[in-house]
Amino acid sequence: MSRSSDELRSLQEFVRKLPLFADLTLADVAQLCRSSRRVHAVPGERVIEEGAPGDSLYIILSGELEITKRDADREIVLAKRKAGEAVGEMSLLERTPRSASARAVQPSALLEISPGAFQSVLEANPSTAMTVLRTVASRLRSTEASLMQSDKLASLGTLAAGLAHELNNPAAAIQSSAQHLRGAFDTWRRRTVELKTLNLGADEQARLAELEAGIANYGSPRPDDARQEAQLIDELEALGIDDASEIAPALVGFGWTVERLRPVASGFAAAHVNPVLQWLGAGIAVQQLVAEIRSSAQAISEIVRAVKSYAYLDQAPVQDVDLRVSLEDTLVILRHRLKDGVEVVRDFEAGLPTIEAYASELNQVWTNLIDNAIHAMNGRGVLELRARRVGGEVEVLIIDSGPGIPPEISSRIFDPFFTTKPQGVGTGLGLHIAHNIVVNRHRGRIDFESRPGRTEFKVSLPIRMKPAAPGEPRPAAA
Repeated sequence: MSRSSDELRSLQEFVRKLPLFADLTLADVAQLCRSSRRVHAVPGERVIEEGAPGDSLYIILSGELEITKRDADREIVLAKRKAGEAVGEMSLLERTPRSASARAVQPSALLEISPGAFQSVLEANPSTAMTVLRTVASRLRSTEASLMQSDKLASLGTLAAGLAHELNNPAAAIQSSAQHLRGAFDTWRRRTVELKTLNLGADEQARLAELEAGIANYGSPRPDDARQEAQLIDELEALGIDDASEIAPALVGFGWTVERLRPVASGFAAAHVNPVLQWLGAGIAVQQLVAEIRSSAQAISEIVRAVKSYAYLDQAPVQDVDLRVSLEDTLVILRHRLKDGVEVVRDFEAGLPTIEAYASELNQVWTNLIDNAIHAMNGRGVLELRARRVGGEVEVLIIDSGPGIPPEISSRIFDPFFTTKPQGVGTGLGLHIAHNIVVNRHRGRIDFESRPGRTEFKVSLPIRMKPAAPGEPRPAAA
């Protein structure tokens, strides 16, 4: 829809004040506003429908939206969003269906941002992704109480802490690479202009075309190799190349060696070698930064996927659960706790059947047991995860190499509020909740054996959930 220049200017000023877009240039904000559209919602109107495609991000210009989620035959209010806040960013980032609904509670004006417009924002300033992810993590924490009451995600606090920790490294890498990318691209563009001033022969032009086609096809960056880098610097300096120490790291990172460089250098006139290799180094440096951004974005995407799978936010409570996926998603959530020195050993039986289970609650069991195991080992040791079929059940073993559970407290391990952790470290509810979920909700069994150097928790779950006997009450939520 058309807008007056004053209206557009006012909109741009409003958008640029939002934390999500504060780092954008005036030109980027202007382009974002031009490529977006205003929408209006009357009280009670749904702007976002749970389960619908996540195809837009909305900025609330005025009014108020209420965020709700279906739980069986009722809706739970998770939050309210006011002017200046964004909604729908998580589904847009993941390109997945909406996990909650949003409806207007008063007359509201919104700015609808399409996937293409949002992608342009990320390309213009990839650090915006970090702000989006901070918003996601903040909202996960803010909905903790509501989701625990709705029996969906009792361990959201652990999830949010792990999510924030795990997102920090790739988000910081995106920000760092983005800061260097503009300068690297300017250098490559300048080197390209310099090449056009050379009087290259036909053979040289053909070789240059091959190099240009190959810059984008060198594959993923390789680990640093100090020896190869030193050799390449010596070779470049011997060829009279300026700034050899700046060019060599990018070349080595994409598989270039002295042996590969020599025929390239020999294929050009002596006066052309320096500008050609300067151009090649600059082009690969750009490619390296782009690859780093892509790799970090993939890491973020994997974390977000694991979070959605772990939480089962947009699925029915009872699912056919692949225990291998369930355990692996839990490891992703707890990855920050594993990095300091925990070796994970997996032994999953081939052809392990899926089981019928309350999926998000089962993930809570794994979270409690694995987190306890890591704590028992003081963050260093061997964590074993094993799963196998035993008759009509699947048996999961979680084993740690910690000091073991003292015999005198073994009988109290599953009691509510009992904990061996220091005051303020644990609530004493983790194993009690795990016991209730396994035994009461799934009609399974949870046992343990412990001695110094080995503690084994064994969870046995029926492949198909057993129906309640006539007159027996339905198992209560944990």
